[in-house]
Amino acid sequence: MQKLTAIVLAAGRGTRMKSALPKVLHRLLDEPLLSYPLRALSELGIKKQLVVVSGDQDGDQVEKSLSAFSALEWPRQTQARGTADAVMAALKTLDGISGSVLILCGDVPLLSSATLQRFYQKHQQSQSQLTILTAVLDDGGSYGRIILDAEGLPEAIVEAKDASSEQLLVARINSGTYLVDIDLLRRALAETDCNNAQGEYYLTDIVAFARQNGAPTAIFDILDHREILGINSREDLVDLEKIMAARINRYWLNHGVTVHFPETVRIGPCVKLGLDVEIDSGVSLMGQTEIGVNSCVGAGANIKNCKIDNQVEIKPYSVLEDAVVEDNSQIGPFARLRLGTLIGAGAKIGNFVETKKAKFGKGAKASHLAYIGDAEVGEESNLGAGTITCNYDGFNKFKTIIGNRVFVGSDSQLVAPVKLGDDVLVGAGSTVTRNVSDNALVTTRTRQKELAGRGMAWRRKSEEQ
Repeated sequence: MQKLTAIVLAAGRGTRMKSALPKVLHRLLDEPLLSYPLRALSELGIKKQLVVVSGDQDGDQVEKSLSAFSALEWPRQTQARGTADAVMAALKTLDGISGSVLILCGDVPLLSSATLQRFYQKHQQSQSQLTILTAVLDDGGSYGRIILDAEGLPEAIVEAKDASSEQLLVARINSGTYLVDIDLLRRALAETDCNNAQGEYYLTDIVAFARQNGAPTAIFDILDHREILGINSREDLVDLEKIMAARINRYWLNHGVTVHFPETVRIGPCVKLGLDVEIDSGVSLMGQTEIGVNSCVGAGANIKNCKIDNQVEIKPYSVLEDAVVEDNSQIGPFARLRLGTLIGAGAKIGNFVETKKAKFGKGAKASHLAYIGDAEVGEESNLGAGTITCNYDGFNKFKTIIGNRVFVGSDSQLVAPVKLGDDVLVGAGSTVTRNVSDNALVTTRTRQKELAGRGMAWRRKSEEQ
C-alpha cells in the first residue's frame, strides 16, 4: 500500500461537541482523535498523506498539535462547503499523481489498519475504480444508504436527509471511507453540485458519476461495524473510548500481560509492555510509556511518557510523568516522579516523595516525605524523612549534588547550590548552605537547653493563678 495516496478529512467544526477545541483534537485515551487514522496509515506504510483542515486558526491548531507525525501535507478548506469540497482542496496539491486514493475521516478512531488492508485487497481483486467501505446495520440512522443494482454493485449513495422513506429502510450504509482512482475522482468532483438538503458538495455523488460513466464499482462490508463509528458529541467520545480501551486491554491480555479488572484500566495506543507485566485496577498508562518484563503497576497508578525497566514495582497511587526508572527499583506508594527524573537500578522512592529533574544513583533511597528537585543523588545514599532540596530562590533554579553513601537525617534542608561529598553524614534537622567535604559530619542545630521544672505542669499552674 506504499504507492497509495491518503486523504484524511479533518476540517469539520464539530459543533455538537460544544467546544472551542477543534473536534479532531479532542482526546481519546489521551491521544487526539486525528492521531488514530494517521497511525493506521503509517502502519500500512502509506507515505503520501494529506490532512484537509479548515483555513482558519482551527486548522493552524490542528497542524501544530499533530507535528509529531512527520511528512504530512496540510491542504486547507477555506469554506465549509461539504466533503467533496474538502477533497477538492487536497486534489489541488496532487497534480501529476496517479493511481488510487484512500479517503477517510479524521474523527473515526476505531478503524484499524488490518481492516484497511483487507479493504485495499478487495479493491484490487475486484479491479474496481471505486470501492466503498460499508456496513450492514439494523438501523442506519443518519448514515447514507448504499443503493445496489441487480448484481449487488453500488450505483449510488443517498444521504439520510435526502432519502425517501423506502430508501431509509436499506440496511447497508456508507462509512465515509473510499478507495478511488484519482483520475475518476478529479472528473467526478468537477461535475459535483450542491443541489441537496444540506446545500453542500457531497463526496457521495462520485458513486453515481462512476456508474454513469461506466467505471467499475464495488463494496466491502466491514466485519465489526463499530470500527466505522464516528464522533459527533462528547457522549460519542466516551462511548468509543470504552471500546478502544477494551480492545487494547484484550490485546495485552493475549500478549503475556495480566490486566486485573480491565474495565477500570486505561492503556494508551502507543504504550509498550513486556512479558509478565502485571497491572492492577484503576491504572492509567499513557503516551510513549514502556514497561519492561516482570514489572508490576499497583492500583490507581498514573504513568505517562515513562520508561520503566525490568522487575520494577510501582506501588499504588503513584504518579509518574516523563521519568526513567531502571531495573529492580521500587516506587511509592503515593510517590510523584516529575519531568526529568532518573531512578537508578535498585533505588527506592517511597511514599509521599516528589522528584523533579532528579537523578538517583544505584541503590539510593528517599523512603518518605521528601522533595528532591534539580538534584543528583549518589549511589547508596539515603535521604531521611522530610528532606528538602531548596532549589528555587523565587527567580532561578539551582542544583544540589549529593555524593555516594551519604546519609541525610530527617527534616533537613539542602539549600542549593550546594554539594555534599561522599560518605557525608548530615544530622537531623540541619539546614546545609555550604559545600561539605568527603566523610564529614555536618549539623546546624543549636545546642539543646533544659530548664528544670518549667514543663507542662508548671504552665498549667501558672494559668490557674
